[in-house]
Order: sequence, then C-alpha cells, then structure tokens
Amino acid sequence: MQSKIKNELGTISMSNEVIARIAGLSAMECYGVVGMAAKSLRDGLVHLLKIESLSKGVHVETLETDELIIDLRIIVDYGTNLAAIADTLQENVRYAVEQAVGMTVREVNIYIEAVRTE
Repeated sequence: MQSKIKNELGTISMSNEVIARIAGLSAMECYGVVGMAAKSLRDGLVHLLKIESLSKGVHVETLETDELIIDLRIIVDYGTNLAAIADTLQENVRYAVEQAVGMTVREVNIYIEAVRTE
C-alpha cells in the first residue's frame, strides 16, 4: 500500500516500506533497543533482524484520514526500564516520521517480543 499527500502542486506517493524503514532506523537509535524482531511462521520463534531488514519488524497502516498507525516489534536489553523505552520510542518514531514524511502519526504501538540477556 502507498501513502499519498496532496497539495496544490500535485500528489506525492510513497511506499509504506519507506515509512517503515524511517521508523525502524529511528527506533534503533533509542537506548535499550537491541533490534527489531520478526516471528518465524515456521517455528514460532522470535528472530533479531539485521539492519538491512529493519522494516520487517515494522508495520505501517495508512488510514483514510491520511494518518499513520505504526506497529514496532522490538527486542530490548535486560535490566532496562521497559516503560521508559516504550515512551521514548513512541516519541522518537512519531517525530522522525512526521518530520520526514509530512503526515500525522496517530499511533505508535510497541510490542516487546524478547529481552536479550547476554
């Protein structure tokens, strides 16, 4: 699916994959976040994604009101404050996406899939 912005000069279309990549890169900058997560359909286990695959741990939905809902699936470090990480992530991702894309982010939902204990 694509997100569209209309202005007096025309229409700008961008793939949700682009928005997901921006959100993923912004999330990786937050303290305590080890990486993005993806569940394997084959074995049901959560896997840490490499930097090239960040957008697979992010789901972007464009609403009819031209607002975005972003779901992030993350892996965090053991011993960090999960609520603080989630709050920081929501603010950073919302700001980064709104600044880069020019669309309003209605929700940023955080799903902590695993805690890294190593």
